[in-house]
Amino acid sequence: MLPNISKFTLRTDLELLKKFHLTAKDNARSANREIEVLMRKHVAEFEKEHGKIEFD
Repeated sequence: MLPNISKFTLRTDLELLKKFHLTAKDNARSANREIEVLMRKHVAEFEKEHGKIEFD
């Protein structure tokens, strides 16, 4: 496994998860990749409004 990859467990409603899998498939992505794309967009929007997030 790559050293910079983290695992994350998500608990959610089964119907929502099924719908999410369909939307990911429509975008030619796995559900995991779709979550990553959405997270990157969300963080980019946040940083645009609040400034770059930096860690020490």
